[in-house]
Amino acid sequence: MITSGLVNVFTHDVTRALAFYAGDLGLSETFRTPTTGVPEHVELSAGGFVLALSSAEAARRVHGMDVQVGAAAMSLVFWVDDVDVIYGELTDRGVPGVTEPHDTGNDNRNAVVRDPDGTLVELVAKRSRLNDVG
Repeated sequence: MITSGLVNVFTHDVTRALAFYAGDLGLSETFRTPTTGVPEHVELSAGGFVLALSSAEAARRVHGMDVQVGAAAMSLVFWVDDVDVIYGELTDRGVPGVTEPHDTGNDNRNAVVRDPDGTLVELVAKRSRLNDVG
């Protein structure tokens, strides 16, 4: 029986990735190892979702895994209050934009940026919710 899970994003620079996910996106750090010095693995909370950042070098050394950092075979999706505002704040800070905010199916508004390693990060909000608060 599975009791919990997380998505693990591999990076060459955990500190730089942490600046994006905790700093730019505002996720809360919940775990780190080692606890002092440069981290090799950090876990962050986004509501009920857990995102882990792990060093590609540690994955190779500890688990024998040869991971491809930033490969776009997946994207991380975060539901936000206002896609246009968050996208603007991120790109103003120099985060690379992939697709500007746009309306999509299912009453969604989406935009996509890249993290420091090139991983796609999709921002999504319900348009009806935006109209309710706007």
